[in-house]
Amino acid sequence: MLSEVALTGLAEKLRQSRGIAAKADIAAVAAALDLSGDDAIAVGDDCAAIPDGDGYTLFAIEGFMNEFVAADPWFAGWCGAMVNISDVAAMGGRPTAIVNAIWSNGADNAAPILEGLKAAAKTFGVPVIGGHTNVRSSQSQFAVAILGRARRLLTSFDARAGDKLIAAIDLRGRYREPFANWEAATDAPAERLRGDLEILPSIAESGLALAAKDISQGGIIGTAAMLAECSKVAITLDLDAIPIPDGVPLERWLLTFPSFGYLLSVKPDHIDETLARFGQRGIAAASIGEVTTGTSVTIRAAAGRATVWDFSQQPLIGCAPDQRSAQRSVA
Repeated sequence: MLSEVALTGLAEKLRQSRGIAAKADIAAVAAALDLSGDDAIAVGDDCAAIPDGDGYTLFAIEGFMNEFVAADPWFAGWCGAMVNISDVAAMGGRPTAIVNAIWSNGADNAAPILEGLKAAAKTFGVPVIGGHTNVRSSQSQFAVAILGRARRLLTSFDARAGDKLIAAIDLRGRYREPFANWEAATDAPAERLRGDLEILPSIAESGLALAAKDISQGGIIGTAAMLAECSKVAITLDLDAIPIPDGVPLERWLLTFPSFGYLLSVKPDHIDETLARFGQRGIAAASIGEVTTGTSVTIRAAAGRATVWDFSQQPLIGCAPDQRSAQRSVA
């Protein structure tokens, strides 16, 4: 059981973590490009959602840390597809196609990255349709972009006071040491993985939720903070309610990047049905906190609560809209 002092210390460690710092870097780039959640195509979501007929075209990109690509090139390639596909699902969409950009010192160094990308694309059933190649670089670098399609959106901008926060995470995995990646996909059946991803668009299309985010770098804490900032709400996380694998330290888990992990902001009367959709597929899901009015993200335990981030003091990704855009509403 965490003491009050330990809880405060944990909040400080989370606030100073590398994953949170990486998210804070977004604010400077968004400011330099004059981007915000008020743009016609709002910035701050897992994907850009472009209105298109009776739905939305989704567009996203992920780049990967050089040390990650160098240390585990096959898995970096796999993640190139997987994390982009997860971003599309987090928006209530289904992936359409992938392109990649790769730099390497020779074709031999590019090969395992491309093998991992190919394996994931085939497993998830999403075609790679081209990209950019440079095998005359001094080091390996890698990025992947994706297109998808959504009939109805889940967004980062529609968490509302009074909602409950659900975490849904596939715990059937292990860490891909030494990084903070919880890997529960490379040895799972393709049919199961594809079916699991279908949960998110089914939730969107059923109207069970309006807001969701893929748990990414920065883990549960960083993802909750981005959701709170974009929606201009406060979120309190109940540490004792968070699904966690046996034997994993809480601090590490709160900053972990799971291969299947989502936060959803859900009205109380939709909680049971939403949890059931994940539970039916063997995915751990629980209501882990509340969405309220305010400007902070806090963690709560029996000893009390501690603030991890207060947006009235400092923005995180800097993309919160000044007012909710009517174009973003999917209610």
